[in-house]
Amino acid sequence: MRNLLAGEWAKAWTGRGWLILAGCGVLMSLLGALGYASQGATAIDEGTMGRAAVTDDIVRSWFMMSLFTSLFGAISVSREYTSGAIGRSVLMSGGRTRLLAAKVLVATAVGALAALLTAALSLASAWAALAADGTEPAWHGETWLILLGVFAVNTLAAPWGALIGWIVRHQVGAVVTVVALTLVVDPAVQALVPDAGKYLMTIAQSSVYRDMKPELLSTPLALLVIAGWLAAAGLLARKLFTARDVV
Repeated sequence: MRNLLAGEWAKAWTGRGWLILAGCGVLMSLLGALGYASQGATAIDEGTMGRAAVTDDIVRSWFMMSLFTSLFGAISVSREYTSGAIGRSVLMSGGRTRLLAAKVLVATAVGALAALLTAALSLASAWAALAADGTEPAWHGETWLILLGVFAVNTLAAPWGALIGWIVRHQVGAVVTVVALTLVVDPAVQALVPDAGKYLMTIAQSSVYRDMKPELLSTPLALLVIAGWLAAAGLLARKLFTARDVV
């Protein structure tokens, strides 16, 4: 298994896809952080928000990297189907279940690295953006809980994307599925049927990075919901992968 993990780790960094996704994630999160900082600085001057609330919003905005870690996971799996390399990977791995587990573990590890990067950048952006407006961030207990939540969401999105890749088995289809679920389907269901929507994967993630919406689940329950979605996707991915042809 060690050699298999090493091989999949090397595959994960092949090409420039990971760099493009990381760059887009950082850019999108940074733009969100700057927007919150600009609005927050005005609100601080007007006395409608405190420095702590603005700091929390800036740190929270870095959850947007989760879209790109999930895309990384989906692409890392589905591109082997699109290129036709999946059959060779199965033969070299020693078993389909071993290959599935290795790719999901590697995707999780890459997601954790991206989450560490965004955690550091979220703190740096809060300090730099507010300093540019003549104020300072206010770190407090809630800030660190938000930071932990952002780290968790950005990490767990990667295996979720990888499992979607195993289920869909097509690179474009996997990408479209991840984007649709994250940006369209889950938010739409949550808006139309809040009592059901809060149990969806994307909305449960909102609870983990401590979004302010009152209808969300508690953080412990949201983590259980996320674990349930990952387990269900893992079982479905394994069933499909072991029961169907790999080509």
